[in-house]
Amino acid sequence: MDDWQNGGFGLYIHWPFCQSKCPYCDFNSHVSAQIDQQAWARAYLSEIDRIAAQTEGRLLNTVFFGGGTPSLMDPDLVAALLERIRNRWTTANDLEVTLEANPGSVEAGRFRAYAEGGVNRISMGIQALDDEDLRRLGRLHSVSEARAAFDIARDAFDRVSFDLIYARQHQTLQAWEQELRTALGMAVDHLSLYQLTIEPGTAFGARAAQGGLKGLPDDDISADMYLITQDICADHGMPAYEVSNHARPDAASRHNLIYWRGGDYAGIGPGAHGRLTLNNMRHATQTPRAPGAWLDQVARLGHGETEREIVPPEEQALEYLMMCLRLSEGLEIERYQNLAGKPLPQDKISGLIEHGLMGCNETHLWATTTGRPVLNGLLRSLVD
Repeated sequence: MDDWQNGGFGLYIHWPFCQSKCPYCDFNSHVSAQIDQQAWARAYLSEIDRIAAQTEGRLLNTVFFGGGTPSLMDPDLVAALLERIRNRWTTANDLEVTLEANPGSVEAGRFRAYAEGGVNRISMGIQALDDEDLRRLGRLHSVSEARAAFDIARDAFDRVSFDLIYARQHQTLQAWEQELRTALGMAVDHLSLYQLTIEPGTAFGARAAQGGLKGLPDDDISADMYLITQDICADHGMPAYEVSNHARPDAASRHNLIYWRGGDYAGIGPGAHGRLTLNNMRHATQTPRAPGAWLDQVARLGHGETEREIVPPEEQALEYLMMCLRLSEGLEIERYQNLAGKPLPQDKISGLIEHGLMGCNETHLWATTTGRPVLNGLLRSLVD
């Protein structure tokens, strides 16, 4: 059995367009006044056919429309892509189909059409439940608009997740605790809770470099925010199954679990990455980031990828270690050793266990609740 089968197989489709570019965002997203959705339909369908031919016979577990803002896609386009996907792959009986949405692009009729087309899970980028902070984050919606959009999504879909960002400018620990409790009162089954990070190449990154990004919480307060997030979410029946993701039982994002468990995933669209095991070799796939360049390449060359690179087993092992230790379930020891061709460093593991940072049994190794906030340090210790 190829190693990827331990994690499953998913398809990621990247829609690169947004209504505006948020100042903290380093994703491959672009603002465009005009979008030829028929041209994008032709390119996506062509890529679906190409990847399906290469992965014939596989069971497809998940589809994820990411972005950008995929809720700007015409519902007919989403439905056409899902119809082609079902025709080209055998799909799981419980196929998970997620579409990312921004509150400002949510309409009841549009969401009903997505559901009728086959979408069964929504991931909504609310980001804050404070109007002033939404303005600072460059979001176009208000709190009341976000709540209205969330209600529309909840009426149309059984599974709805939303994102919040904490450790924002001028945010106190008490304010975050209150906001989190409000969010948990709204939540259906899943929350993604991210600490604000200032990335190079973003508007926030440029502002911070010039000393203009004032009021960010210091490291101690940010750490306290993370810790109370774990406690409060667990008390509400939504413990962390991954460093930044919380869910009720059986409500974890199955698509993201494919990434974290080291499964295979095909990436379609500008800037999309993938991992595909073909002929017993795992390949890293990438695509041109510029939307026009990707669209043109698919039309001219019949594919939208740059050159694939083989991922040797030792790199697979490292990727698996780095991704799986983000999960509360941790890493399968035997699987890691089969990939790496050697055991994990037992002396280092013993020291980390002694300090309460890691746990271990006969089959699995995991970061404890104490170890997760310093996960990068644990990883450095294990791979150095």
